[in-house]
Amino acid sequence: MKKVDDKAIWNLLQSEKTREHAFALIVKTYTEMVYWKIRHIVLNHDDADDILQNTFLKAWNNIQSFQNKSRLSTWLCSIAIHESLDFLRKKKRDASAASDELSVANQLMADEYFDGDEAHALLQQAIALLPDVQKTVFCLRYYDNMKYSEMAQILHTSEGALKASYHIAVTKITSYLKLKES
Repeated sequence: MKKVDDKAIWNLLQSEKTREHAFALIVKTYTEMVYWKIRHIVLNHDDADDILQNTFLKAWNNIQSFQNKSRLSTWLCSIAIHESLDFLRKKKRDASAASDELSVANQLMADEYFDGDEAHALLQQAIALLPDVQKTVFCLRYYDNMKYSEMAQILHTSEGALKASYHIAVTKITSYLKLKES
C-alpha cells in the first residue's frame, strides 16, 4: 500500500462514511513513530504499548476536534507525550514507583526488545533520574531531533523554557555519566 499524506487523510476524515478508514490509515501511518516517542519517555515496551493504545483511543475519541491546523503527526505526538507524562505521574504516586525509576533502566538489558549496549543502559539510567519534563524534552531532542518550535507547540510552553530544560538535562546526564566513570 502506498503512503497516504495528511491532506488525503484529512479529506477522508470529513465524511462520516470514510472516517473509520481514515483513522485506520492514521494508525497504520503513525504507529511506529508514536510508539518510539512514547518508548523513549517511559522506557518499558509493555508500558509504551499500553500508552500507544491509549493515545490512539484518545485520538479516535477526539478526531472530530482535529482542525488540521497542525500536522497529524504533531497532534498525535502531543496526545502521546501527554499520555506518557500522565502515566509517569500516576506511577510516581505509587509509593514503590520511586524506587523503581532506576530498576526500569536496569531492566533494559534483560528486555527482549532492547538492542542497546551497557553504555546505552547507563544513559537510560541517567535519563530515568531526570524530572519528567526534562526527560521528555531531552528525549524529543536527543532521539527525535525535534525542533524547539515543534516541542513548544506540543508541550504548550516557550522555546526558551525548553532550551533551558534541555541544557539542564544534558548537564545532569553528563554529571551522572562522569560520576559513573570514576
